[in-house]
Amino acid sequence: MSHYEERLTRDLDRIQKEIADLGELAVTALKQGVSASLTGDVKLANRTVINDKPINRKKKLINDLSYAFLAVHQPSGAHLRQLVAVMGIVDELERIGDYAVTIARNAIQLPKQPGGSVKEELEALAENATSTVEQSMNAFVTQDADRAKQTLGIAKQAEARSDALFESLAGEDGTGENVRYVVDTLTISHLLKRASDRAQNICEETVFAVTGEPKKRSVLKMLFLDPDNSCQSQIAEAVARRAFPRSGEYSSGGREVAKDLAPGLRDFMESKGLAQAQVTFDAVEPDHEHAAAFDLVISLKGDVEDYFPGQQPYRTTYLEWEVGDGPTEADDAASSYNQMYREIGDRIRELLVTMRGEEAG
Repeated sequence: MSHYEERLTRDLDRIQKEIADLGELAVTALKQGVSASLTGDVKLANRTVINDKPINRKKKLINDLSYAFLAVHQPSGAHLRQLVAVMGIVDELERIGDYAVTIARNAIQLPKQPGGSVKEELEALAENATSTVEQSMNAFVTQDADRAKQTLGIAKQAEARSDALFESLAGEDGTGENVRYVVDTLTISHLLKRASDRAQNICEETVFAVTGEPKKRSVLKMLFLDPDNSCQSQIAEAVARRAFPRSGEYSSGGREVAKDLAPGLRDFMESKGLAQAQVTFDAVEPDHEHAAAFDLVISLKGDVEDYFPGQQPYRTTYLEWEVGDGPTEADDAASSYNQMYREIGDRIRELLVTMRGEEAG
């Protein structure tokens, strides 16, 4: 095998590995979203939303590798067909990741978990979806056309399963006509929104083509919480603002407003270069609209529901980090705050690298 052939094989194998990894990420997300729906596990649903970001980055990596492969090797025949298939499949897997996020967000909104025949049909539909995605990816990775054709037949069973689920849902309490009205109306609404989203993308691409101005980098709106906004939330806001200034807009709050920082915290924050000229304290409004203004709401003491009772906003993700209490008078304040500072820093770094990648800073 020539040096050129070795490089071509190595580059194609890299693309194959990355798309196999993307397939695993997409299937995992789908399983987690469905599990959250069936069990009412809100924490799992929120993690599913967060973990969509690595899927998007993996898609971009595969596209970059594919374009580089085209430029370097100028493939034809089987290699070109392989690359075209990769670029189509990667879009499908990214959409599956999006569906998992939508399922997870809907799981959070469900007033009750599915039961009876609805649950049984939903479980069967989920099993069909996840298994066919897994089998289809296995067929592609192993280049097994016969297995791909067999999987096509299994995948087509989803339509019948979906119809059975709808009939079970509509027949639960004799409100079939109302159920159809709600489902159809929401479907139309969703499709119209997706059309508007696509139009935004077209506009952004047009601006770039004409002016060279790239798409504006989005930032995450993040709110950190502790009971009176005097301790953990102040550290988190300051750490995030210093370490990841380009990735987010950060604020903090509590159920009440403290008169000052926790004892010894001001000196500690000054020692770490985190102190601001003027510290502000904020009491959050315990309503849906306030929480909905943020992409991420993170409680560092207690459940987020302690601050925002009621339904979690659809597009807001809730996280809960228990990072310890402030020091008591008998404690060494510096040591106690330093441990809290390290844990908060690690959590913020892990979250933002998950959401934005290694370039998050």
